[in-house]
Amino acid sequence: MLDRKVLRKEPERVAAAAAAKNQSIDINLWLNDDAERRTILLEAEELRNRRNELSKSVSLKKRNHLDAHEEVAQSRDTGARLNSLESSLADLDKRLYELELSFPNLPDPDVPQGGEENNIVLQTVGEIPKFDFTPKPHWELMENVFQPEAAGRIAGSNFILFRGWAARLQRNLISWMIDYHTSTGMEEIWAPFVARPESMTATAQLPKMADDMYTIGRDSLYLIPTGEVPITNLYRDQLLDETELPVRLCGYTPCFRREAGSYGKDTRGLNRVHQFEKVEMVRIEHPDRSDEAHLEMVSHAAGMLAVLGIPYRVVLLASGDLSFAAAKCLDIEIWSAGQEKWLEVSSISNFRDFQARRGNMRFKPSGGGKPQFVHTLNGSGLALPRLIISLVENGQREDGSIALPAVLFDRMGAEVIN
Repeated sequence: MLDRKVLRKEPERVAAAAAAKNQSIDINLWLNDDAERRTILLEAEELRNRRNELSKSVSLKKRNHLDAHEEVAQSRDTGARLNSLESSLADLDKRLYELELSFPNLPDPDVPQGGEENNIVLQTVGEIPKFDFTPKPHWELMENVFQPEAAGRIAGSNFILFRGWAARLQRNLISWMIDYHTSTGMEEIWAPFVARPESMTATAQLPKMADDMYTIGRDSLYLIPTGEVPITNLYRDQLLDETELPVRLCGYTPCFRREAGSYGKDTRGLNRVHQFEKVEMVRIEHPDRSDEAHLEMVSHAAGMLAVLGIPYRVVLLASGDLSFAAAKCLDIEIWSAGQEKWLEVSSISNFRDFQARRGNMRFKPSGGGKPQFVHTLNGSGLALPRLIISLVENGQREDGSIALPAVLFDRMGAEVIN
């Protein structure tokens, strides 16, 4: 949610930012409603003062045994008008809030304009593997252990069913990632896999992404689309001391997405599915440190890929490719040898105070003064199953076996899996 001061003073900037994100907003409607609200507030304050004066006059006259009928009538009329204004204010507040929920975050000044064709590759690390044979895609290499047809019988299309070494690989990767994060000082969180509408709104999945969510209508709950939702909401409506910052968290969650707008897009194999697993990183930061924290999170996720020996690149997203809530996002993409393309494995975003305003997440400055909104950041560290795609396709041998990175030898009990 944007600061109302920005909406009032810089409406052109807000409109331009929305256009850059391909979002349609009505800033003029908000400005008109806000102006009406401030006019009503002024009148309401005057009426409250008038009512107080009349109340004092009535009391004084009654103490002196004088007629106060005129003041009583005026007080009654003033109260009726005030009630009407307060009802109008409640309606306006609701309309303003709903409009504000539709305004996307402002991209940072260094975010390039345009669509994904204007994304900037900042860094490429590692050698793309070369083969003496034609490498296969993962759905051929995992034919016996990845069974989308069986998953379809159970849950419908685009769900995952792993068995054998694939199931074991996924479980061990999740365990290794959690261990990696916690070894650097992150606190592990085991959070609910469902969330209330308030939680989804705080992190800006609602109302924008409502069509992409799986819902449990009877209980007014949502299956979480990302671990960002429950972990960030741990601090919704909380007031921290500045000394408690930064908060560095990680946690495993399954993620559920209907992908309502993505039918037919990269759906082969494990590329795009309705349920996937990942480990999430979340930072609750002092505003002065959020840029530094953003780069730290990117470096941390990239370090994991270096340990796994996977080629990767870091991409600065352009405004049209930026999420609704993000001010800036750095994607980490990994190489898929069997498909010969880069696949996003982590989107690490700085939301500034956008989510914090929606979720009322603040801190008390150590030197005194008014509470301030924190900055929130998150990113996958890392997301499955694209990590499995890259490991399997890049590690394949001509006989169809898969060579594992050394860090997984002990966990998997083998250097090569078949």
